[in-house]
Amino acid sequence: MRRRRIHRLVLAGLTALASFRAHALTESDAAGGVREALMRGTEAAIGLLGRKDGFLGNPKVRIPLPGYLEDAGKLMRTLGQGQRIDELVTAMNRAAEAAVPEGRALLVGAVRDLTVEDALKIVRGGDTGVTQFFERKTRAPLTARFGPIVGASTARVDLAQRYNRVAAKAQGLGLVRKEDADIEGYVTRKALDGLYLVIGEQERKIRADPIGTGSALLRRVFGR
Repeated sequence: MRRRRIHRLVLAGLTALASFRAHALTESDAAGGVREALMRGTEAAIGLLGRKDGFLGNPKVRIPLPGYLEDAGKLMRTLGQGQRIDELVTAMNRAAEAAVPEGRALLVGAVRDLTVEDALKIVRGGDTGVTQFFERKTRAPLTARFGPIVGASTARVDLAQRYNRVAAKAQGLGLVRKEDADIEGYVTRKALDGLYLVIGEQERKIRADPIGTGSALLRRVFGR
């Protein structure tokens, strides 16, 4: 009796081990799953943000005037300058909307260049572990790519130049952060913040419901 029981336990253990090996996550699965998650998040973010009102009409990513200048803008509205403030804010957000699609090739290239080693490190990360890794790889080159596009868009608004002069003075007084004292740099940074925010939201959705994606690969990689 005891011998038969031991035999059943050993057999059950071997069966479980075989099942685990059959469903074990391979390096190829990990890399493919991370790449697919990033591509889905990237395309969703570009589709959502890279269109009219993608930033301006979305409270989560809408780009306001920074810090002290936002308060100054409120004062200008009371002095009848509301239309000019609205023009500047609209131009800032339109610049971000124009820049995002121009980053597609760079983003897709970064996804394709993802190594197996990279994928294995991040596949078990937190809710946005994939996105955080992606951001570290792409923020610097995207900043260089977005900057001129943002600069060309905001330069069409007269108040943009005054923004830089006022922001420089405010920064000297500690009222505006250094990175916010230049409109091109500020809008570029906020555009990228919005881009990674949306990619991260897509990643969380995939991790929460990999079966719902309809992808067998994503189910294997994130449904464990």
